[in-house]
Parts: sequence; structure tokens; C-alpha cells
Amino acid sequence: MAPVVIYSTSWCPYCVAAKRFLASKNVPFEERDITGDDKEREALHVRTGRTSVPQIFVGDHHVGGYDEMRALDRAGGFMPLLQAGG
Repeated sequence: MAPVVIYSTSWCPYCVAAKRFLASKNVPFEERDITGDDKEREALHVRTGRTSVPQIFVGDHHVGGYDEMRALDRAGGFMPLLQAGG
């Protein structure tokens, strides 16, 4: 299974929802809390082109935010992406 990394902040309700979703699927993940870390937030923006959280990666594949992850799952693509290694 590909590693999952979620960039989040402590106050983000979509981050909480994303972590709950991953837990409900028994998907282990690494959380990178960027609350108050302007340097890490800028690095995430450079990497993704986005400033919002959560930002979710499966392996090297940038899934996007919570809504994109759920849409990918509803389309049947999330678990195969995990199994393929991202």
C-alpha cells in the first residue's frame, strides 16, 4: 500500500473529515500539521499550486483536498491508487 500524507492545520474541519475518512477505510497516514508554519505552507503551495488544506498525497500522486479524495473514492479510484503505490 502506498504511503498517504495529509497536510493539515489544527483548525480545519475538512482536515478532520479527511482523517476520519482515511481511518474509516483503515488507511494509515502521516499527518503534517502546518499550523503557523509559513515556510512549510509556502513549500506546499509551490508543490501543489494550492494554499488550502487538507492536501493529500498517495505516494507521489497529489490527490488534492478532501472533496477530490471523496470524489476519487466514489468513482472507485482511491483504493486502486493506494494499492498501485500512488
